[in-house]
Amino acid sequence: MNAALAAELLAMFGAERCALDPEALIVYESDGHTLARQVPEAVVFPETTAEVQAAVRACIRYGVPFLARGAGTGLSGGAVAALRGVIIETSRMRQIISLDPIDRVAVVQPGLVNLHLSQAASPHRLFYAPDPSSQGACTIGGNVAENSGGPHTLKYGVTTNHVLALTVVLPNGEVAHLGSITGDAPGLDLVGLFVGSEGTFGIATEITVRLLPAVESVRTFLAVYDSVAAASETVSAILRAGIVPAALELMDNAAIRAVEAHLKVGFPIDAAAVLLIEIEGRTDEQSLLAPRLLEICRSSGAREVQEAADELQRAALWKGRKQALGALGKLAPAYYTHDGVVPRSKLPQALEAIAEIGVRHRLRVANVCHAGDGNLHPLLLFDPDNHDEVGRVKAAGAEILALCVALGGALTGEHGIGLEKQQLMPLAFEPHELEQFERVRAVFDVEKLRNPGKLLPQGARCGEMLQARRLKHGGWL
Repeated sequence: MNAALAAELLAMFGAERCALDPEALIVYESDGHTLARQVPEAVVFPETTAEVQAAVRACIRYGVPFLARGAGTGLSGGAVAALRGVIIETSRMRQIISLDPIDRVAVVQPGLVNLHLSQAASPHRLFYAPDPSSQGACTIGGNVAENSGGPHTLKYGVTTNHVLALTVVLPNGEVAHLGSITGDAPGLDLVGLFVGSEGTFGIATEITVRLLPAVESVRTFLAVYDSVAAASETVSAILRAGIVPAALELMDNAAIRAVEAHLKVGFPIDAAAVLLIEIEGRTDEQSLLAPRLLEICRSSGAREVQEAADELQRAALWKGRKQALGALGKLAPAYYTHDGVVPRSKLPQALEAIAEIGVRHRLRVANVCHAGDGNLHPLLLFDPDNHDEVGRVKAAGAEILALCVALGGALTGEHGIGLEKQQLMPLAFEPHELEQFERVRAVFDVEKLRNPGKLLPQGARCGEMLQARRLKHGGWL
C-alpha cells in the first residue's frame, strides 16, 4: 500500500473506519462469486457524499485504483478489487434520507438493505418493487450498479425502471446530480446510462427511487410436475393466454431437495420441478384469473396445484425459493452460478441442454429460474479445492452462456458481467461494438482507476477474446 495514501486515509477516517491490516482485508477478497478473489490494499467506510468524494480524490492523487462495495452479495466478481487498490465500503451509508408517501418517492443512501426500504414504506401502503433473491442482505447501491432484477421482474421490471435520480461521485472526484424526482429530466438519460454500469462510471451516494402502492390481493400457487419440460412449457402457456403473473419461478428436483433438507417449507421432494406462481391485483380480478391459471397448469402437465392458505404459508414458499442458493451448501462445498437469459419459448430447450452440459463435464447441476422472463440460474456444484473440478466448472459455465446467446438470449439478466464474463463479451458483441462501449466508459473514467478490469474485455485478454469467438463459431453458435 502506498504509505502516503495510507496515511491520508487514516487521517480522514480514523483507525475505526480504515482497514489496512491483512487480517481485516481478507474479508473483502471476494463477493458472493466463489472463483474470483483478490485482497484489496485498504478498505474505508465513509458515511457521507463528502467522505466518498474525499476518498476518491485521494486515490486519484496517487493513481491508485478504487471501487465501491456494499454487502458483497454480488455474483459476478463486481465488488472484487481486481487490481487491488482501495475499496470504498458503503455499508455505513444506510439512511433513508426522505420518504414521501404523497409523491411516492424515497431518497436513500447506497448501503441501505433492499428489504428495509419496503419495510419502512409499508405503513404508508407502499413498497419498493425490485426484489433480488438476496433482498434481505443486498444493498440498493449494489442493485443500481448491477441493474438487479428478481422474482417479480416479470411484472415490475428491473432496478433501472424504478430509479428516478442519482447523486454520484464521478471517477474524477466531482459530484454530479443525474435525473430528477419526476423521472423525466430533459436531455440525455444519464440515470439509465449509469444504472447497470457495474461501478465503472462512478459511485452513487444518494439514490431517488419510485415507490409503488401495495396491491389489494396476492395469491400464490405451487404447481408440481413430473418433468422439467412440462413445467417450463407451462410458462409459455400462461403468458400465451395473456396472463402476466407478478412472479413465475421454476425450481428443479436438485434445488427442491436442497431446500427441503435445509428449510422444510413443503416442496415435494419427488417432483421433477415446481413452479411458484404469484398473481396480484384486485380481489374480483383474482377470482376470475385464478381458475384460468389452474386450468392451464393442469392441462400443461401439472400433477397438482396448491394455493398458499395464508400469509404464513406464502412466506414459507418464498423463503424456500429465495434461500435456495444457500441451501445448496447441504449438497456441495461450493456452487458456481450464471444468470444467462433465453427467450421464454426456448426455456425447455435450454434446460435440457444445460443438463447435457452438466453430464458431459461430470458435474451436478441444480436449476432455479426466473422463468417468466427467461432468466436462468444453473448452479454448478463443486469442490473449490479440486482443481480439475474447478476447471470443468469454468468450461461448463462458458458453454452455458454460449448456449444462451445462441438461443437468442443474453450473457446476463441481473448479476452483471463483472470479472467472470468479460472474456465472453465477444459472444454477444462485435469488436466495433466493444470499442464503442470502451469510448463511453472513457468519458467517465479517463484514467481507468474506477473499478478497473470489469465489464469490458481488456487489451491483455485478446487471447481469451479469440477463444470466445471460436466458441461462438465452433460451439453453440
